[in-house]
Amino acid sequence: MKILLFGATGMIGSRIAAELTGRGHDVTGVSRSGPIQGDMRDAATLAKGYDVVISAIAPARDGTEPEEPFLEAVRALIDGVRAAGVRRLIFVGGAGSLRVAPGLDLVDAPGFPESRRKEALAQRAALRLFREVGDLDWTYVSPAAEVAPGVRTGAYRIGRDDLLSDAEGRSFISAEDFAVAVGDEMERFEHLRRRITVAY
Repeated sequence: MKILLFGATGMIGSRIAAELTGRGHDVTGVSRSGPIQGDMRDAATLAKGYDVVISAIAPARDGTEPEEPFLEAVRALIDGVRAAGVRRLIFVGGAGSLRVAPGLDLVDAPGFPESRRKEALAQRAALRLFREVGDLDWTYVSPAAEVAPGVRTGAYRIGRDDLLSDAEGRSFISAEDFAVAVGDEMERFEHLRRRITVAY
């Protein structure tokens, strides 16, 4: 498949690019510093002719208020993919919107890091935008509470809206295995128009 990947040079995006290329897919990476420069706002022009669009772009982490600029970019991504005639869209979201108790999301739970709160709220708002989209085959993929460079094992669990944790209570996945899960979802089309989460 021909894949357009936004955020291809980031920690998660670079691993998604490597995973999909390793599977034989034709991946074009877009980033602010790469050979093809751009972001989600450029989807209308860049996505034409592709089978799948994947975004691994996170909200700004420069101390500014990220939510409105991020939502503007996500809206442009959705509209741009639509205008380009691409139906399949995979969006790498955040873990903050995952439930940890009835009526309680991780971002609202005691002890959630204040330094990550604005980003998590922006990602939760993006999920709400996606849930209003009925004409694209989108999947919003949330990682575990912790995602970091590690080892590719090919093993993971999939959940829906609840935070997944292991037997010791840790919610973690390596960026490499998160990329495996994104690749599997892209190829299998199993979770259309819904959010999933991936963890060990």
